[in-house]
Amino acid sequence: MELAGNEFDRILFFEHARKTAEAAYANNPLDAENLTRWGGSLLELAQFQSVADSKKMIQDGMNKFEEALLINPKKHDTLWCLGNAHTSFAFLTPDEEEADVYFKKAAAYFQQAVDEVPFPLVSTLS
Repeated sequence: MELAGNEFDRILFFEHARKTAEAAYANNPLDAENLTRWGGSLLELAQFQSVADSKKMIQDGMNKFEEALLINPKKHDTLWCLGNAHTSFAFLTPDEEEADVYFKKAAAYFQQAVDEVPFPLVSTLS
């Protein structure tokens, strides 16, 4: 697979972010922000994998987001990222009924994220 220069830079950036988050997790496994960064880096890196490896990496990212939500269930950015992960997974799922399950989960997480956005931020967006 031939990568453009900016794609290679993105891979390096997100691989560094993944390794940094993994190291930080060893020091503080209860840092929901770090878990969200870790999950996000996995989600970004999944774009450069085969379908099978991409789905595994997305699932690993989902696990990080879910772990972050166990620590802080109202963390709106993590909920949004989890919605993105479910959407990405759905697009890689060839069975329409199975994919629909992931799209519905994504919609639910997106709605939860919107519901949890702090009020002043919501009012400035409308």
